[in-house]
Amino acid sequence: MQLYIVETIQLCMKYHSLNGETDVLDNINLKIKEGEFISIVGPSGCGKSTLLSIIAGLIKPVSGIVLIEGNEVCGTSLKVGYMLQRDYLFEWRTILQNVMLGLEIRHLVNQENKEYVLSLLKTYGLYDFRDKYPSQLSGGMRQRAALIRTLAVRPKILLLDEAFSALDYQTRLAVSDDIYSIIKNENKTAILVTHDIAESISMADRVAVLSKRPATIKSMYDIRLTCKKKSPLCSREAPEFKEYFNAIWKDLDIHIN
Repeated sequence: MQLYIVETIQLCMKYHSLNGETDVLDNINLKIKEGEFISIVGPSGCGKSTLLSIIAGLIKPVSGIVLIEGNEVCGTSLKVGYMLQRDYLFEWRTILQNVMLGLEIRHLVNQENKEYVLSLLKTYGLYDFRDKYPSQLSGGMRQRAALIRTLAVRPKILLLDEAFSALDYQTRLAVSDDIYSIIKNENKTAILVTHDIAESISMADRVAVLSKRPATIKSMYDIRLTCKKKSPLCSREAPEFKEYFNAIWKDLDIHIN
């Protein structure tokens, strides 16, 4: 029996308000292998970010469970790192101080972990900027710093919630290439929520398409592209790319009224 690093079993979620209940997720079943990169796309407001928050242990579903390495999620865990739309770097802290923040909060600052952070900064081109402040870095470099801050606590799973959407298009393409390389080099399992179909195809091993709210998994695509090197930029040149794009667009069933 194969052990999946992440598994969601019959997840359902409702939000309660003064106007009554709103069904958000309905019977979400996902199985993700270690080292996989999964993208999740769906209509705006369908519950993509809510699904990530449940996997992260930040909110509890009304029914169903999440398993991380076979163990039920009952709260946040060091095994899961979360990267949001904005980098949330503190402008008054240096880059080194920023990337050490997660370790500080968890009282994990020691020589071994500091050396690990410095090695990440060296490997991914930010070591010479360790004493600079966020305002002195480009948007792409800031996003790299945010990822290194997430990696500093050595999570096995990375959750990326529209992690590139705050960047301009050109920077976004370059940064997605950088981030993809880092995730693969560090052998992390990743789940990306995005509204960008091209981004989802170019980065993922599989793409899950959610329906309108209450969201179910409408379809799942195994992405197989014939390109010399698997990377977000090269993937877009593969002959199969357009076919996946058109199929996912149809599945999303987007109409402009």
